[in-house]
Amino acid sequence: MINYSILWVDDEIESLKSHILFLKDKGFSVNTVSNGYDAIDIVSKNNFDLIFLDENMPGLSGLDTLTKLKEITGCPMIMITKSEQEHIMEDAIGSKIADYLIKPVNPNQILLSIKKNLNQNEFVTSKTNSNYQKQFMSISSSIGNITTFSEWVEVYKKIIYWELELESIDDSNMLEILLTQKKEANNYFFKFIKKKYKDLLNNSSDNRIIMSHDLTNKFVKPLIINEKPTFFLLIDNLRLDQWMVISPLLKNYFLIDDNVYCSILPTSTQYSRNSIFSSLTPLEISKKFPQYWLNDNDEGGKNLFEEKLLINNFKGILNEKNISFHKVFNNLHGQKIIDKFNELLSKKLNVIIYNFVDILSHAKTDVKMIKELTGDEKAYRDLTITWFKNSPLFELLKILSNHDINLIITSDHGTINVTESSKVIGEKSISSNLRYKTGRKIKFDNRDVFHVSNPESIMLPSQQLSSSYIFAAPYKYFVYPNNYNHYAHHYINTYQHGGVSLDEMIIPIATLKPKK
Repeated sequence: MINYSILWVDDEIESLKSHILFLKDKGFSVNTVSNGYDAIDIVSKNNFDLIFLDENMPGLSGLDTLTKLKEITGCPMIMITKSEQEHIMEDAIGSKIADYLIKPVNPNQILLSIKKNLNQNEFVTSKTNSNYQKQFMSISSSIGNITTFSEWVEVYKKIIYWELELESIDDSNMLEILLTQKKEANNYFFKFIKKKYKDLLNNSSDNRIIMSHDLTNKFVKPLIINEKPTFFLLIDNLRLDQWMVISPLLKNYFLIDDNVYCSILPTSTQYSRNSIFSSLTPLEISKKFPQYWLNDNDEGGKNLFEEKLLINNFKGILNEKNISFHKVFNNLHGQKIIDKFNELLSKKLNVIIYNFVDILSHAKTDVKMIKELTGDEKAYRDLTITWFKNSPLFELLKILSNHDINLIITSDHGTINVTESSKVIGEKSISSNLRYKTGRKIKFDNRDVFHVSNPESIMLPSQQLSSSYIFAAPYKYFVYPNNYNHYAHHYINTYQHGGVSLDEMIIPIATLKPKK
């Protein structure tokens, strides 16, 4: 057992001898002083792991002593008092005490408070590891037997939950096991999509899973019928795990109804986001609005017509003047949205696309510092949280929480950290994306791809006659034989999207209701 050092500050310290002896018998080193001035003096010269501090002392009060001690040490401090007055408790809590005990205290209360503050990490680590071990077999046995997309959603949510739990503790052994299990799940999901994707996409029953082109019909249009302005916020490239670490920051402001949907293939902005705003598949867009659809190798921006597709989608429901459409690429753009907030409140539908997470994922490829800062999934999530906390988006959401509005937050697709290169060979005209390719005469390793020889069978347009699509398996990225080693090294451990994985296809969508 670690020999923790404790300081007990109390003007009636002589009456606490039995408590002191109890703690010493438990192996703790306990120093005592009878006033705040002596406490400040001894703490300035010695290191303590924890301090018990009486609130009601003559001379320098407990709260005043607490303030002085916090300037000297960062160790946890536990306030002990005879008083149950609310303002004293509030002052103590406001000073970030570790615990608050009311006299008379018994030795077991003291011991519990010590363990809670000094052994919490150890207890949490042990309990978390134990709980995951119990779940491990259950998750593993279900992975190979899943037959529906809904079952995959439940397993993926469990995996993310345990990933977040295990990365918050000191012991990394169980996290490594979990990440291996996650990789196994992704590989089984890839086999599921290869076998079932056409059925998922073409099933016309009421029980069909929600996909990109169903999103506005399912979640947005039903809200338009009421008188409240509706805000539809799309954070490009936001994964379910990133949403799960962001959403707790919003729970003080909103009641949150979480859901998920399935991104269509390819899991790229050109396809998925145009489908979201049009309520059409890419094949339907290319046939119905050929002027708004560009194939992969056509010149020009592939998402320049999102607003036109959105307006057409809501024709007959909303007048164009009642729709606003904005893309936010930096904090200045985000601040401009806030500056025109009153104008937005006058619109029936406000669509706002935030591109930071997408920019961050691409920056990992090209910016060495970002690659180092996002060395693993936890670091990637942490950087996302840091951005969100300090973003105009968070400020906008706080403002929205004070108004009677409808609010939906979602993404267009996710992203995956790629670690394994896969050779492809094809004509110069095949597309350049690292996780999917379309074109003619593509040669590939069949183990690494979901190959679709007839694009129309999965609601995709053909770039040219005899074009096909290939979608990369989890963790794979496509590299041409020319200068293979250079590009394989350049793109390893970067975030990419366009292919098949749980991370790219199971996407968060949440409806939020202001608490006020």
